[in-house]
Amino acid sequence: MARFVLTNITKFVLLMLGVSLVTFVLVSISPVDPVQANVGQAAYASMGEEKRAQLAAYWGADTPLFERYFNWLGAALSGDLGMSLRYNAPVAQVIAERALNSLALMAVAWVVSGALGFLLGIFAGAYRGTVFDRVVKGYCYLLASTPVFWLGLLLLIVFSVQLGWFPLGLSVPIGVASSNVTFVDALHHLALPALTLSVTGVANIALHTREKTIDVMSSPYVRFARSRGLSTLRILREHGLRNLIMPAITLQFASIAEIFGGSVLVEEVFSYPGLGQAAVTAGLGGDAALLAGIAIFSAMLVFGGNLIANILYGVVDPRIAKREVTSDEL
Repeated sequence: MARFVLTNITKFVLLMLGVSLVTFVLVSISPVDPVQANVGQAAYASMGEEKRAQLAAYWGADTPLFERYFNWLGAALSGDLGMSLRYNAPVAQVIAERALNSLALMAVAWVVSGALGFLLGIFAGAYRGTVFDRVVKGYCYLLASTPVFWLGLLLLIVFSVQLGWFPLGLSVPIGVASSNVTFVDALHHLALPALTLSVTGVANIALHTREKTIDVMSSPYVRFARSRGLSTLRILREHGLRNLIMPAITLQFASIAEIFGGSVLVEEVFSYPGLGQAAVTAGLGGDAALLAGIAIFSAMLVFGGNLIANILYGVVDPRIAKREVTSDEL
């Protein structure tokens, strides 16, 4: 257990350092001028060289890359992630204000896409070659080749503009104080973005689960169960699920990164004030501190998901944990 904890702590620290460094490098080589992007092109053109130099010094744009990175890293180790240029607020505050919206959106999409993809994949594989299987495959292939932003625009046009069932965007009604926003209002604004993100996340899980189900259903112990007169549903329930749950856990927790990436586009389409929208704003404005903070937060989500998946392996199948212990002892 001590070795497991130490290994994961080391991986986590190295991941955070790598993600933050890559973020600063990408921002530094970007053609975006943070001073011009934040003051506006017209205001920047009318400024004198002295004023531009003052703003560049204030925002650290004239500081060498590694000096700027190590200054940020030293402050980050003490809990200060810096100031956001675009929002004129501490990075930690911007992330805290928007994290709840993004986490709610991703959590709904993650659960719905995982459950729906798992069920569709199981029944498509169990009834291979049937009309249901062909419909599921066609549905998944179509979704896999559909850009998420295009699907979001399509759903927005149909369900918000033409039918008027859902609001056009944002996470709360316009002109309503935050204290007066009800749970139903928040859920109403969350529904369509979450549906868009859920639908696009089904394809990968369903197709992989289908292939694994086909392998399980063609195994010798399933053929023996069929010879005993057991139905397909009973075989799946008593013999198939235990072998299908392991790859499903892997796919489900590996999809966290995909869900977060899709949420960036979905939040832009629906003007949903989450971390994805803030990341786009930070990237376009050369806001390295905010972009690094969001990148670290997303990396923590992915790392945490993979860690939970590894722990669940041992819970679902104790033989895995036993093999790991035996390997460590050897």
